[in-house]
Amino acid sequence: MKILIIIPAYNEEKSIPGVIDDIRSHVPDADIIVVNDGSRDRTELVTRERGVMLLALPFNLGIGGAMQTGYLYAEQNGYDVAVQFDGDGQHVAAEVASLLMPLRQGRADIVVGSRFLKSGKYSPPFFRRIGIWIFSTVLSAILGMKVTDTTSGFRAANRRVIEFFARSYPEDYPEVESLVLLHRAGMAIEELPVQMRDRTGGRSSITPIQSVYYMIKVLLAVFVDLLKKVR
Repeated sequence: MKILIIIPAYNEEKSIPGVIDDIRSHVPDADIIVVNDGSRDRTELVTRERGVMLLALPFNLGIGGAMQTGYLYAEQNGYDVAVQFDGDGQHVAAEVASLLMPLRQGRADIVVGSRFLKSGKYSPPFFRRIGIWIFSTVLSAILGMKVTDTTSGFRAANRRVIEFFARSYPEDYPEVESLVLLHRAGMAIEELPVQMRDRTGGRSSITPIQSVYYMIKVLLAVFVDLLKKVR
């Protein structure tokens, strides 16, 4: 399979070099592209120094815009699989092989790496933990399957999903909403346990107050998606 690792990055100059080296070490056959989402630090410079492909957005679009840019690139350049891999150092490249297996076997269109299917060191902040539980409860009911980590940004998608996301992708905090859209489009979704680390640089942009706002906004978007006609 022709594999593309998409790294959306916003002010990740401290962590990007290690992320790229980790991927090159454990997924040497994959191409890597960093989508620099209007960073104000040296993210673009350190990416170029590592010699990987770079798409530089002129201003910050958010994770939704950055990822759709990556999916558009994957679609236009004939990739069979696209892997979303965060630029903050939380994801472990050694886990990519596990995410690819259900795609190789044809039993899933998208595979989500879950932090909560096996024990690990990751422990989200209190408000985020509540949000994750609410999202998991709601999406498990909608999808008709148990979903434990709806906000995970560690995902592998096949060509069918690449083409779907290149046409349409949620803008703000898209991980939860995108699973609903895929389900309504008849895509097969699977979760697999993965280990994740604490971020190696920078800081999260989501405050406790923003977590509550995010939770309400995403839930409203999910319920609107249930009424939409999905192409």
